Amino acid sequence: MEESILPVNQGKRKSAIFNWSGGKDSSLALYHCLQDSDLDIRYLVTTVNDEVDRVSMHGVRTELLIQQAESIGIPLYQIRLPEMPGMNAYDAIMRQHMERFKEEGIEYAVFGDIFLEDLKKYRDEHLAEAGMKGIYPLWQRNTTELINEFLTLGFGTVIACTQERLEYIVGKEISHELILSLPVDVDVCGENGEFHTFSFKGPIFKNEIKYKTGIKVFKEYKSPENADDTCVSDTTKKLSGFWYCDLIPA
Repeated sequence: MEESILPVNQGKRKSAIFNWSGGKDSSLALYHCLQDSDLDIRYLVTTVNDEVDRVSMHGVRTELLIQQAESIGIPLYQIRLPEMPGMNAYDAIMRQHMERFKEEGIEYAVFGDIFLEDLKKYRDEHLAEAGMKGIYPLWQRNTTELINEFLTLGFGTVIACTQERLEYIVGKEISHELILSLPVDVDVCGENGEFHTFSFKGPIFKNEIKYKTGIKVFKEYKSPENADDTCVSDTTKKLSGFWYCDLIPA
């Protein structure tokens, strides 16, 4: 488990927030965190598009997000964002919440990032401004090994949104067969922003989250610089749009 700055007090549990997207990387990272007796995860923190009441970028309904948190048993903390905040507005909102966490005695923030160096640098710099440090349980692990571990552990996840070219997989559950069918230039964990997922079962959940698939919608972004989640890779920001599959609580 990679940590940006080593703790000075090894005898004290690390009070942390977990940056929860609701997808497979978050789920696997949280699984590893829950095996670490030194970590005390206080909140699952999720950015939500306030205008449509859905998880930022992933487009998942907050009803399903709430069900996830209840099944995991960790309090959900929603950071409500306008639909398309600029970078300065996003940073200001996030700084306000990080400072609040620091006032509560929380010193760490956990992320499910794997290999995007620029994103990790961005996170660490902004955490440092609030006097916090980052923890990255999956950092620099092989993504094929990660997705195989995820499936072997019994997790289930459905693809909630994809890049325009990957429309044919949106709404499908990830399996070994689906992973093998992906184009060679697509990361099997979607780490470059190729797709995002919603996890509905696995060892971190007390019960399975029931859902059914609804309509598919294509959303084109007029200005990549103003995407509704500024904490995404440059690859994602260059895209003209995403296909979303509406996931409906069942």
